[in-house]
Parts: sequence; C-alpha cells; structure tokens
Amino acid sequence: MDPSLKTAASGMAAQQTRIDVIANNLANVNTPGFKRSRAHFEDLLYQTVQGEQRLGTAEAETAPAIQIGRGTRLSGVQRVHEQGTLEMTQRPMDIAVDGEGFFQVRRPDGTIAYARDGSFTISDQGVIVTSGGYALLPETRVPEDVTNVGVSRTGIITGSSASQAEPLEIGRVELARFPNAPGLTSLGENLYAETAASGQPILGNPQEDGFGRLVQGALESSNVEVVQEMVDMIAALRAYEINAKAVQASEDMADVTNQMVR
Repeated sequence: MDPSLKTAASGMAAQQTRIDVIANNLANVNTPGFKRSRAHFEDLLYQTVQGEQRLGTAEAETAPAIQIGRGTRLSGVQRVHEQGTLEMTQRPMDIAVDGEGFFQVRRPDGTIAYARDGSFTISDQGVIVTSGGYALLPETRVPEDVTNVGVSRTGIITGSSASQAEPLEIGRVELARFPNAPGLTSLGENLYAETAASGQPILGNPQEDGFGRLVQGALESSNVEVVQEMVDMIAALRAYEINAKAVQASEDMADVTNQMVR
C-alpha cells in the first residue's frame, strides 16, 4: 500500500477520535460535576531516507537528515479538572464542593469511589446516599426524629430534634484529594476510582489544609464550554476533510501510474 494512504488514514482516524471525545463532552454538558476531556496525539516513527551529511571539510556546514513522517496516533485522553460553576438548587441535600476535593462513596463491592456530584438523598435506612444509592463516607445515619438536616461549610452535618433545643451534630463530611486528579479513571455514574497515576488519596475536612468549602443547596455544573467544543468540532471536521483529500490525491496518483503501465 502507498505509505501516503496509511499516513492520511491515520490522520482521519485521529480526527474521528477527537470528534468522539468532543461528542461525549457535549452529551454531558448538563451532568453535575462532569469534567471535560481532550484528546492528545503524537507523531509516529519517521523513515530516514538519508542521514546527516557533512558538506566539504570538518569545519563546513552539516546537512540534516532527510526524514519522512508516517502519520499520527492517539497518545492520551486527558481530563480537565477545572472548577465548574456552582448553581443554586435550594434543595437541602444538594452539596457542592467549592475548591479542591472529592466526596467519598462506598460501592456495592466494598471499594471506595470518588465524586464531585453532590446530589445526595436520605435512604429508607436514614443513610445519606448518592442518587445511585451509594453511601457517603464516613457513613452518616440520620435518626428518625431528626429533621432540617444541614451541612456547614466545614462539613459538619446537623439536624433539629424535638427532644433538644439546640441543633444536633450527627456526622461530618470528609473530602479526598489526589496528587494528580486527572489520573483518576472514570467509572460512570459520575464516579472516579483511584489509580497508580492519580496517587493515593489525601483525606481532610472541608475548608482545612487546602480543601474546598461545602455549599449546601447547590450543585457544581460541568466545566464544558459549548462554544469552545463547537469550535474544536469544526477544526476536527476540516482536518478530517483535508486528510480525506490526501487519500484521494494518493489514489489518483496511483491510478495515473497504473494507466502508464497499461
């Protein structure tokens, strides 16, 4: 096969992957706590047609090697962990992290996952859980006689009880952060899992030691910028088109060569 066909085809495949990433970003534009991703590419190995040449004497100029590239490939899809806008919902069990930190939740298999989506609710057992039914850690159980559950900026969970005049402290939210948050792997359901690339979690209380504060009655929106994604989509489409033109040009040249042989 003509090398130019493979080179242009690799460019088309790269732009298709870029469109896939952009489409996922746009699909989650209204997903609470969603972090946009971007595709990164790298050039492939080069074919060295001719090595370096020394022109004349040892003190003379040296001509560089002649190399021909062989296309591109996906080197990684990076997640951009920028803060999304906080939107007030006025729902008491909606909690947003304003700053650094993830909520910790326990999955059915016992493993711990991490989330920026703070749309919590209270289960029939009185446990604070995510919209998917995963318990918030450290696990907090709200007594049946406690109402008006509130969460302070520092994570203290309180409630009103008919038997006590003062608010009753029933638990505290603990946050986790990572040396390399983009290294987390996505699990779906707005959850992330720890990996070797992310490093081990560092635990702490909200508004202490660099952790963000909590905002009750609010949710963090996605950090997807629709206009930027549309611009990137147009750029990817144009790059795809020009690579397709290169494939067509290579095919036309091969056709002319075949006609000459005949």
